[in-house]
Amino acid sequence: MAKDVEVGGEFQAKDYHDPPPAPLVDAQELTQWSFYRAIIAEFIATLLFLYITVLTVIGYKSQVDPDKGGQDCDGVGILGIAWAFGGMIFILVYCTAGISGGHINPAVTFGLFLARKVSLVRAILYM
Repeated sequence: MAKDVEVGGEFQAKDYHDPPPAPLVDAQELTQWSFYRAIIAEFIATLLFLYITVLTVIGYKSQVDPDKGGQDCDGVGILGIAWAFGGMIFILVYCTAGISGGHINPAVTFGLFLARKVSLVRAILYM
């Protein structure tokens, strides 16, 4: 998409340029260290996201379970789980955006593949 800028009643050129579509298969990408670094960053970010958020849910469940002696006021609660998910996404995207784009979610990678912003090889290995 292009955005025209109106200056003095006249339309000027776009204020940005869309990057060219990513090739479907980019074999040259497999020879670059930055490609593998991005894959490792996505793997570690996804691993940390799932580990921390699932542990938060497990901790909440064990704290409110009446069979284990938990009380309703103990633990993080539903709001704490929401903060854990949101906080982890915020931190991990911030940390990995410069390396891999900070996808973390396979749905984001699939959407970018459909928009031809990432190649098929990168999309498969990110998922």
